[in-house]
Amino acid sequence: MKFRKLSIITVSLAITSAGLFSCKKLVEVTPEDVLEANNAYQNIYDANAAVMGAYGKLMGLAGNYVVLNELRADLLTTTENADEYLRQLNEHHVQTGNPYANPRPFYEVIVNCNDVLYNFDNMLRDKKLKQEEYNMRYADIAALRCWVYLQLGIHFGDVPYVTDPLSTNDDIRNISLMPRITFNELISNLIVTMESLPYLEPYTASPTLITTVDGYYTGNFFINKKALLGQLYLWRSQPGDYRKAAQAFKSVMETGGAGQLYTWRLTGSSKADNNDLAVGYIRYREEDENMLVDNNAQGWRSMFARGQDALFNYEWIWFLPYDNTLFKPENPFINLFSPRGGAYLLKPSQAAMSLWNSQVQKNDFPYDARGGIFSYRTLGERPVVMKYLYNYLSGTGFFPVNTLEKKGKWFLYRAATLHLEFAEAANRDDHHYLADRLLNQGFIGTNLNNNESFPYNFDGRKSDNPRIAADWCMNAGIRGRANLYNAPVVGDSTLALEDNIIHESALELAYEGKRWPDLLRIALRRNDPAFLADKIYDKLLSEHNPQASAVRTKLMNKANWYLPFKWE
Repeated sequence: MKFRKLSIITVSLAITSAGLFSCKKLVEVTPEDVLEANNAYQNIYDANAAVMGAYGKLMGLAGNYVVLNELRADLLTTTENADEYLRQLNEHHVQTGNPYANPRPFYEVIVNCNDVLYNFDNMLRDKKLKQEEYNMRYADIAALRCWVYLQLGIHFGDVPYVTDPLSTNDDIRNISLMPRITFNELISNLIVTMESLPYLEPYTASPTLITTVDGYYTGNFFINKKALLGQLYLWRSQPGDYRKAAQAFKSVMETGGAGQLYTWRLTGSSKADNNDLAVGYIRYREEDENMLVDNNAQGWRSMFARGQDALFNYEWIWFLPYDNTLFKPENPFINLFSPRGGAYLLKPSQAAMSLWNSQVQKNDFPYDARGGIFSYRTLGERPVVMKYLYNYLSGTGFFPVNTLEKKGKWFLYRAATLHLEFAEAANRDDHHYLADRLLNQGFIGTNLNNNESFPYNFDGRKSDNPRIAADWCMNAGIRGRANLYNAPVVGDSTLALEDNIIHESALELAYEGKRWPDLLRIALRRNDPAFLADKIYDKLLSEHNPQASAVRTKLMNKANWYLPFKWE
C-alpha cells in the first residue's frame, strides 16, 4: 500500500463501505487507493491499513448492534414511523427477509478478520512484521472477531464457527450451510482464543495506529481485550470464571497505574466548577431543579457530547466516530432516533421512562436525571433518545446544526460498563460488599483499606495528616455519580444485588447496546425464562400492545430467545 504514514487512518476509515483487501471481495468494490491483495501486506503500513480497514468494516454493524440489543429488550420501542421489520423485532415475531436479522453482515466482518489474520501470519513468516508488531495487531483483530462472534451467539444462538480465510463469494454464501456449534460451545471457543492471544494490552505508541487525525485520538478506537475476556467469563459462568472475570476487569480498571485517580475510576461531582461527568447542580443551589448542570461541556450529559479531552478519556474505553468529512459509512443513529433531520423510528419505552422516574435523587427530586433529561428528552411532545444526537443537534434548542453533517459516535464500552460488570462478577464470587459499594456510593469519603488480594483490593483511604490519597479515594460509585440514594438489598444478597446491578445497568447504559445481553445472560445463568420474558411483557403491556401476553408465552421457551438463522 502506498499510503502516506499520517493519512493511512483517514484513507482506511474513509473507505469502510468497501473495507480493505478481503473486504473488496465481499462487496466487489475497488477503492482508488487500494492495491490488489497479492500486492498488499508488504510492510507495517499495510498491516496498519488492514487493522483500520477491519474497524471500518465493523462500523457497518453499528445500527444493527443497537437495534438488536435494545429494541428486542425493554427500554426501546417503535414509533408510528417504524417499518414492519422494526415492529417484528419489538414484538418478537421476526420473519424471513428482515434485514436486521440477517447474519451475513456479521460474517462479512468475520471473514475480513480471518483474511487479515491469515496475511499477518504470512507477514511474520516472511519477516515483513517484527514479532512485537505482529503480536499487537494479530491480537487486536482476533479479539475483534471474538467480539463479533459473541454478538452472533447472543442473537442467533447456534452459529457456524469459521476461522479460516475464505476467498470467494461462493465460500461466503456457503457459511449458512456449514455445521453450527451451540452458544455455550462458542463461548468456550472464544475464551480459548482470547486466552491464547500473544498480547492483551492496548497498542503501544505508534506513528500510524496511535495518533491524532483531525482532532480524533485513535487510542480509543480499538477493542479492549481484557474487558472482552472478562465478559466472556461472565457468559460462561463455570467454577472459577467469576474470579477470572473480576481479575480481567480489575486489570482494566487500574490501567492508569498507581496514583491515577481518574482514568476509568468513576469519580464524582466537582462541585466548584462542575467540570466532571456527574449528575450535579450549581454549587449552593442544589435544591433548585433549574440549577441542574445540563450542557455539552459539563456534567453527565457531556460524556456523550464532548470532544476527546481528558474527561472524555476518563470515561470512554472504546468508541468509533462518525464524521462525514473523514469517515464512512453514514451515521445510522440520526435516522433511527432524531425527529429533526431523521426518520424518528425508535423512542424510549414507557417502561424505561417509568424506571427512571421511580428513582429519588439525594436532593429528593423524584426522578433520575440520567433519564428524561440526559438519555432522552421530550422534543415537540415526543420522547427522543438523545445519547447519539448531541453532536448533531444544537446544544440548547436541539435543532440540526447542519443537516448535511451527521457527526456522532458509536458508543461501545465505557468505565461505567466496566464497573457494573466487575460488580456482577464480584457479587457472584461472594464479594457482596465490594459489589454494593461500586454500585452505590463507591469509596469516596471512606477510610476503607481492605486486606483483600487482587482483584478485590480497593484502597479508598484519604487524609491530610498524614497525607494519603489512595488510588480509589475518588471513586463515587455508579449511583453516587448519578446523585442517587443507595439501592436497597432485599432478600437473598446474591440475587438481590444481581437484580440491583442489572437494574442499574438499565438506568446508566440504556441505548448503548447492553440491555438484551444483560437480560439474556442473567436468564441463562439462573435458568429463569421469566426474568427475561416478564420485562418484555411489561414493556408491551405498558404500551397497550395486544401482543404482550403472547410474546411473554413465547419467551418462556428459551428456543425463542434467538433469531432464526436465515442467510439473506
